[in-house]
Amino acid sequence: MNETVGFWQKYKPVIILLAIIAISAVWAYYSSGDTQSGVPEITPLRAILLLMVGFVAGILGGLIGTGGCSIMLPAIHFWMGYSAPIAIGTTIFAVIFTAISGGYGHLVRGNLDKKAVLWIGGAGILGVILGSWLFALLVDHIDLLELILGLAFLLPAIRMIWEGVGRAKPQQEGNIIPGNKSHWAVFGFLIGILTGIVGLGGGYALVPGLIYIFGAPVYITMGSSLAVMIPLAAVAGGIKLYQGFVALTTALILGAGTIVGAQIGAAVIKRFKPNTLKLIFGIYFLYVSAKFIAAYFGVAIW
Repeated sequence: MNETVGFWQKYKPVIILLAIIAISAVWAYYSSGDTQSGVPEITPLRAILLLMVGFVAGILGGLIGTGGCSIMLPAIHFWMGYSAPIAIGTTIFAVIFTAISGGYGHLVRGNLDKKAVLWIGGAGILGVILGSWLFALLVDHIDLLELILGLAFLLPAIRMIWEGVGRAKPQQEGNIIPGNKSHWAVFGFLIGILTGIVGLGGGYALVPGLIYIFGAPVYITMGSSLAVMIPLAAVAGGIKLYQGFVALTTALILGAGTIVGAQIGAAVIKRFKPNTLKLIFGIYFLYVSAKFIAAYFGVAIW
């Protein structure tokens, strides 16, 4: 009985959020569905696949400190037929729930720097607004948007692989992110702009930025990154929903999967060596980068 009560107290916010999302997904499907151009029909099989994609994205997101867009975006765009603008808007909306779930999971385990999160996240909101405006200008140029996505993945991929195979000095330990308020704010603003444009929740840039620019400890970086993404994803996702680039039913199904996966990722993160996490992160980013850049030149990579 005590174990059941303890479980409920620990995961109560997550369970309530999951229930709200499940009800909202059913409501969204039966009220209007996803009717935008570039959105395939939601079938039972597709719904199961979306849940699985979200679950995997949540686990990896909880492990490497991203909202899971880097998993979900290419999956629904390249393999499930969603157009690039819809994939961007839908996955950044789904990241709202990943970030809340994973951020909470890391908070209760002490894996984040609250002060740095407030400054980076607060300034990031302003950047998201500017980035979302730039996204609206680029949305009619899908090929250019995909090239930007590919290039955005490339540098972090190379650096993380380099670190992952042990070719650089070990990162510092501790429980804070070094730096001052102004540096955090400028960094957050730039991350926000990228989030608004490419809809990746900023995790792909937040994680390597915090590690390599600020010298932050890996575990604190992962938790703080997810916490920062809560306001960034909420603002970016809300704007893209208003602009009509969010397939709501799809986003909610993905979000349900990520919530569960993010809890698992946050729970097991310290069982992995930091360099192992970096190597996983880097290899996947390199693959996605190559896929987007190749698509710009008309070459398909599976």
